[in-house]
Amino acid sequence: MSITVIPAIDLIGGKCVRLQQGDYNKRTVYQDDPVATARRFEEMGFTRLHLVDLEGAKGSPGKHLHILERICQATRLHVDFSGGLKSRGSIQSAFDAGAEWVCLGSIAQQQPEITREWLQTFGPRRIILGADVKDGWIHINGWQTRTDTCIDEFIENYLPDLHYLLCTDINRDGMLGGTAVELYEELQNRYPTLSVIASGGVRSREDIDALERIGISSVVVGKAFYENRL
Repeated sequence: MSITVIPAIDLIGGKCVRLQQGDYNKRTVYQDDPVATARRFEEMGFTRLHLVDLEGAKGSPGKHLHILERICQATRLHVDFSGGLKSRGSIQSAFDAGAEWVCLGSIAQQQPEITREWLQTFGPRRIILGADVKDGWIHINGWQTRTDTCIDEFIENYLPDLHYLLCTDINRDGMLGGTAVELYEELQNRYPTLSVIASGGVRSREDIDALERIGISSVVVGKAFYENRL
């Protein structure tokens, strides 16, 4: 099975941006038109898109649903959407706008009971749980807040219902320094029923090949595309 490469679009103020290690003060604007960027990804042959409302993740949800809808109308990309989805209504709104999956991060850490309910209501193959990790600890609220939960605790709290796990190594995100291959290999070996999506640090095709060799099903790539590394 070949690995699926998923290009990412992160949104602030309606524009495509990238952060360094989750720092909102260290952002670079790459494109003014996310819909045109999504079309370009489709023209390049990609079938998936990871779309993140960074303002929603930080506490201002719903500001970019219209961009999600426009991308879904303008392309045939299969989109997963995240950022500030903290109610059943907001999840349903994302699906109504065209998302095929939603990715839940902060709410999954803060309210596991209701998150488990949503996994059953919407189905585990429509919800991706996002584990944003720095030095082994889960971070929430746009990576601004460190919790006292480690990655293993987070995962085991949702087994056996959990199917998709998007794991981002915050230390590597936006740094073009290579991926946390050892972390993903440990997760893949420890939780073989999970479909692990790697994120953070991809700088070259070699990084993607390394993830494929250890059995990772998908990888999100952002800055490497925008910086023409791939």
